[in-house]
Amino acid sequence: MIVLKDVSKAFGGVQANKKVSLEVEEGKITGLIGPNGSGKTTVFNSIVGYHPIDEGSIQFRGQEISEMPVQSIARLGLLRTFQQTRIYSKMNCVENMLISTDNRNVSLWDMFGSRTSEIQDKAEHLLEFVGLYRKRTLKAGDLSFGQQKLLEFAMALMNDPDILLLDEPTAGINPTLINGLIDRLHRANTEFGITLFVIEHNMRVIMNMADQIYCLSNGQMLASGKPEDIQNDKRVIDAYLGGH
Repeated sequence: MIVLKDVSKAFGGVQANKKVSLEVEEGKITGLIGPNGSGKTTVFNSIVGYHPIDEGSIQFRGQEISEMPVQSIARLGLLRTFQQTRIYSKMNCVENMLISTDNRNVSLWDMFGSRTSEIQDKAEHLLEFVGLYRKRTLKAGDLSFGQQKLLEFAMALMNDPDILLLDEPTAGINPTLINGLIDRLHRANTEFGITLFVIEHNMRVIMNMADQIYCLSNGQMLASGKPEDIQNDKRVIDAYLGGH
């Protein structure tokens, strides 16, 4: 579904990514790991169009997207979430869901008017899916950080993505919420058919969730393989423990 070939990106004199190549298979959960500063988020930002790459190729379903604007890439069905949530804190949960939709056929009256619309039904269904239905009338800013991440996940689902890039979905979340989030990610993958590409620092989470894992170090691809291969790769162990 996504193919990166020899992608490089520098910021001034800092080489964030150097000839990074990887593939994200449709219908699977792919993990991207690496120490802090290894270039993981830059890979995500390049894929969705936030950072024009210096060289290389990024393809989505066989189409070159490396020079496409962010909105055009999103409309292809490729969306991402962020380490820090991007929600509308003064709006309630339902309003956040409605304002996030990219459906140009839905008027503001449909979204915020007195009559119930199909888009509102979908918003409430997805809030129930992520476990936030009972909090649907609360302002998003009053939710815990973990609940805000669940809301952002639901907001992304409003646009029926083909693939969702998740940047550290469990970071900062209360451990009691992590298992619930993992379950919903699995269900989004299996029930909704959404391909997932996940950056994650929690090794237990990514090893139990991903079908394929790539590991970056110093902006370059260090290793790739099945979770059991990555878990036992000395290069990966050294990178995380400071030996690399």
